[in-house]
Amino acid sequence: MSRSTPALLVLEDGRTFRGDSYGAPGETFGEAVFATGMTGYQETLTDPSYHRQVVVMTAPHVGNTGVNDEDAESGRIWVSGYVVRDPARRVSSWRARRSLQEELAAQGVVGVSGVDTRALTRHLRERGAMRVGVSSVETDERALLERVLAAPVMAGADLAREVSTDTAYVVPARGEHRFTVAALDLGIKRMTPVHLAEQGIEVHVLPSTATVDDVRATGADGVFLSNGPGDPAAADDAVALTRDLLGARVPVFGICFGNQVLGRALGLGTYKLRYGHRGINQPVQDRATGKVEITSHNHGFAVDAPTSGVFQTPFGAAQVSHVCLNDGVVEGLRCHDVPAFSVQYHPEAAAGPHDAAHLFHRFTELLEGRG
Repeated sequence: MSRSTPALLVLEDGRTFRGDSYGAPGETFGEAVFATGMTGYQETLTDPSYHRQVVVMTAPHVGNTGVNDEDAESGRIWVSGYVVRDPARRVSSWRARRSLQEELAAQGVVGVSGVDTRALTRHLRERGAMRVGVSSVETDERALLERVLAAPVMAGADLAREVSTDTAYVVPARGEHRFTVAALDLGIKRMTPVHLAEQGIEVHVLPSTATVDDVRATGADGVFLSNGPGDPAAADDAVALTRDLLGARVPVFGICFGNQVLGRALGLGTYKLRYGHRGINQPVQDRATGKVEITSHNHGFAVDAPTSGVFQTPFGAAQVSHVCLNDGVVEGLRCHDVPAFSVQYHPEAAAGPHDAAHLFHRFTELLEGRG
C-alpha cells in the first residue's frame, strides 16, 4: 500500500492523530506504549513481550538499517501495531535483506507514519498507557473509538501461553557442558538461551504450562523464568510452579515477567505502571554495590515490595536488590534462604547495552552453590 494512503490513530480517551499507512493495510487494536530506543527496532518488533501492544517509537527516524535475517528475537513480529514519525526512504546497511516497510506488510502488521510521536508520547506519559486503534480503512473517528473501547484491556490478561512454544526444545551448551537448565518460556527471546549456552549450560526450553514433573524430566540443575507479556496477576500456573521449585530449593533465575512471577511466588503483589518502562536506556542501581547499569526494559507491571531492608516470605528472608533510578520501581529480588534471584530487565541486551550480561555468570555461581 502506498505511504500516501491516510491512516487514523484513536486513543481510548478520544485523542486522535492522523498520518499515512505504514506496513500492512487494515485495522488493529492494542495497548499504546512508547519505546525509547534509538536502535534495535527489529528486536523490539519480534519480542514476544510486546504481544497485543501498539508500539510508538520515540526516535523520529525509523527503518534506516532495514531488516536482516539474524537479529529477530523470535519467529515473527509480535507487536499489534507500529507508530513512527519519519520512516526511512531507503535502507542503508550491508546486512539488510529488505526494508522495514516490506517486513511489516509481509507479516500483516498495521502501522501509521507521519504522526507527531513526540506529542503522542507526552500524552501517554501524562495520561498513562491506554487502548488504541490504528486503521487505514476507517475515516470516522467516533466509529473507530467505539471499537477501541470494546477492545480488551491489558490488566488481567493471561498472554504467556499465547506466545510460548508448543513443544519443548533444547539449546545445547557451547563448549564444556557444565549444567542443565529448564527455561520456562513465558515469551522467551532467542538470545537468552544463547547467553545461557555460552556459560556451558544446556537449555531445555519448556512451554509455559510445564509442571514440576516436566522440569524434573529434563534433569535440570536449575530453572530460568523468562520475560513475557500480560498481567503477572493472571500467571497462576507459573507462580505455582515457582513455589514448588522454591520449596524444593531448586536454583531459580527470573527476568522481566519472570521477576514478577518470582515476586508473586514469594507472596508479594504486583501492580500496573502508569506507562511502563520500554527502551534500552533505563538506569538501574544495584543496592548491594551502588553500581548503576544502563539496561534494556519492556514491562508495564511491577512488583510491590519494600525497597529498603529485608522482608520475610514463606520461603525465608528476601530483599529488593535493584531499583530504577528514574522512579524507584523495584527492578530485582534476591532471596537469602533459598537459591533464587531475579531482575526486571533484559540482561541478554537484544537490543540494548551489555551492562547486565554478568547476571548469566551469577546464575552459574548459583548453580555451583556459590550464589
